Amino acid sequence: MAENTLYFGDNLNILRENIREETVDLIYLDPPFNSKANYNVLFKSPKGHESHAQITAFEDTWHWGEQAESEFEELIRQPNTDVSKMMVALRDFLGQNDMMAYLTMMANRLLELHRVLKPTGSLYLHCDPTASHYLKIVLDGVFGKTNFINEIVWKRTTAHTDAKQGSVHYGRIHDIVFFYVRNEGEASWNPLFTEHDEDYLQSHYREVDAEGRRYRWDNLTGPGGAAKGNPFYEVLGVGGFWRYSKVKMQALIDAGMVAIPPKGKKPALKRYLDEQKGTPVTDLWDDIPPINSQAQERLGYPTQKPLALLERIISSSSKEGDVVLDPFCGCGTAVHAAQKLKRNWIGIDITHLAISLVEKRLRDAFPGIKFEVHGTPKDFESAADLAKRDKYQFQWWACSLVNAQPFQGKKKGADTGIDGLIYFQDDKGLPKKIVVSVKAGENIGVAMIRDFAHVIDREKAALGLFITLAEPTRAMKEEASSFGFYESLGTTIFPKLQILTIKGLLDGTKTARYPDLTRGGLTFKKAKKEVSDDQSPLF
Repeated sequence: MAENTLYFGDNLNILRENIREETVDLIYLDPPFNSKANYNVLFKSPKGHESHAQITAFEDTWHWGEQAESEFEELIRQPNTDVSKMMVALRDFLGQNDMMAYLTMMANRLLELHRVLKPTGSLYLHCDPTASHYLKIVLDGVFGKTNFINEIVWKRTTAHTDAKQGSVHYGRIHDIVFFYVRNEGEASWNPLFTEHDEDYLQSHYREVDAEGRRYRWDNLTGPGGAAKGNPFYEVLGVGGFWRYSKVKMQALIDAGMVAIPPKGKKPALKRYLDEQKGTPVTDLWDDIPPINSQAQERLGYPTQKPLALLERIISSSSKEGDVVLDPFCGCGTAVHAAQKLKRNWIGIDITHLAISLVEKRLRDAFPGIKFEVHGTPKDFESAADLAKRDKYQFQWWACSLVNAQPFQGKKKGADTGIDGLIYFQDDKGLPKKIVVSVKAGENIGVAMIRDFAHVIDREKAALGLFITLAEPTRAMKEEASSFGFYESLGTTIFPKLQILTIKGLLDGTKTARYPDLTRGGLTFKKAKKEVSDDQSPLF
């Protein structure tokens, strides 16, 4: 198992083939919620191009069919009989429907996640009320009900709710995070605290000493008296049962921590505010706001969670050097937080779009970072294999070779001739567009170049990149060269229609040529650069 690694592919296969038993310290997963919705990635683009600047990242819908039936058969034959009986009961109750297909998918993966978790490990599953009650049953079956620790409620929004005029329900403003451990009593745990509420400070820490330190008076009497084994003796002339031994009490008196309050009759303990850790974090998280449209960390990925949410989870249930796994890593918030907190990490996602976004996010946030990426094509043969298996994943991957954002994806309707977009600023600072076309088939010809030239003109694009798996013909090259050039800064010219082969892009013999994006690229949103404790700030 390679740590600090991104895997492209189905997490069920990757868990079984690449992650060894009991090697992961903490698992966070934010799987699709079975909300029967499509979620789009929103890319950064200049004004006037917003309608083109999105692509479906994933479809949050499951259906009962051959795949679900096959996975269900696996479930009832695997060794955990509690899970087998539970899934049979759920199928009897729910029937063969979308929810059962979703739960079957999740159960198989949760069994693998339980297998790879260390005895001291923890799992946090992020979901919403759509399926949380069913997922809790599945988790109890996989982990054992005694290993359930918390149901955390995250208040993900405040001002906006989905309760509109005519709605017969309260506004839905929270998500659920289930917290389980592999073995009760063995899990790694670091208690976290938040700052005290100002109202609490005003009501409890009213006293101020001569040095300006705020404190409150706390009871020193031993609860339960003699029956609970509390010692009896005099303190400052007052006899009673006390919660501390006589020796410890004297040490507190000598330190000036025990006195009789001005309006009191019994000795009390001074508790100074600056010596308190704060308020322990509870299972209601209403202090971490969602990512709004103006937030600096917002990358435009659907369902992106705040970095602070993942930092809290990782800080609570792991330590530096531990391994954090996110099997539905999306845009990579969990692996970003793990890297920032000096943990090792593994991220898995089934779309190349997500993997390419995570790669860019990590390199923007942590310049010079080193990590591995498995499952994405590294040579012509693996690229051809991806093209045969999934046309759209191949197109998204090919677009990433030239730093283009995918365009429209699996959107139904007429083919626009565009598979990717790149934006840049011209010499006058005005936004310009580059269109990308990706061809995975073997039957390519000069007619495709002519058609793409029309697309470039129609879109008023500055340049066009034609990416092909097959080698172009001489006639195609001649037709492309006849389309002319784009001039930048009055001195640099770029072929207006460029033919690039997958083989050439992979081995470095071919590269896309277009104006320098360091002067103002407008394509992918950029993650904020992180500065660690052992780095010097960069200005």
